[in-house]
Amino acid sequence: MGAKQRVLFGTSGWSYEDWKGTFYPRKAPGKFDYLGFAARYFDALEINSTFYRPPSPRTAASWVRRTADREGFEFTAKLHQRFTHQRSQPWTKADADVFKSGIDPLAEAGKLGGLLMQFPWSFRNTSGHRKWLEAVIAEFREYPLFLEVRHKSWQDPEILSYLGDAEVGLVDVDQPLFPGSLEPGGRVTAARGYVRLHGRNRANWFRKDVGRDARYDYLYSEDELKHWVERIRSLAKETQKVFVFNNNHYQAQAAANSLELKSLLTGERLPLPGDLLRTYPRLEQIGKTTGIGETQGRLL
Repeated sequence: MGAKQRVLFGTSGWSYEDWKGTFYPRKAPGKFDYLGFAARYFDALEINSTFYRPPSPRTAASWVRRTADREGFEFTAKLHQRFTHQRSQPWTKADADVFKSGIDPLAEAGKLGGLLMQFPWSFRNTSGHRKWLEAVIAEFREYPLFLEVRHKSWQDPEILSYLGDAEVGLVDVDQPLFPGSLEPGGRVTAARGYVRLHGRNRANWFRKDVGRDARYDYLYSEDELKHWVERIRSLAKETQKVFVFNNNHYQAQAAANSLELKSLLTGERLPLPGDLLRTYPRLEQIGKTTGIGETQGRLL
């Protein structure tokens, strides 16, 4: 990927146990670098772990080091849940400083594409929630920011105008649609665009008795992806850069769909991990043969 690439494809997270044997080698050596392996195939990765705990500067520095050979490779990072989900009490300056110090090695290395403020379905467009959002944006304004909201109450011209003035990108979300769901719209509010595809597992989306894997168990069809290719192409014309992340992570479906999306948009055949190709044989139509004895691009 060149440094000037305008659409960066990747997945939401890269550390999943069920990716072993579906994306990563099933029997990887003890010091196998999962991040380094994933970075060979994607243009960017979204860091999920930062939602659950702020990273240490040492960890962030290791992410920089382990992707140093990938020119133009970037990360985005989810903002910690203290700022998006744990809203019963205001956060402290110490909370913000800890998070900032943890991600700054990425920013200083030019590898931080932005912070994702992911709010839950319950976060509606009310005066109280707007004040909370404005405070979060003011706290982290030194970084490129992206806002993901799920409820259609945010589809408000005044909100879109505010986000544009604040240079905050509104995430274009693909999710199961219910009454009240925010539908994809391609609304451009900043110089950088952001797309997240969660899958469309409607039956399990709000079920309380299912785990994360069941909720995100969905493989997009080629026709569904082609619809998004046109949206992404349009978004790229109106922005300087677009991040596109698949979050339908179960059994590395996100990895398969992300590479399919990239191939559909660019028209290029791509190198593929052999285990991913064996798991999803339909990818053979987008893979390229890289040489005898290698496991990229064809079934062996």
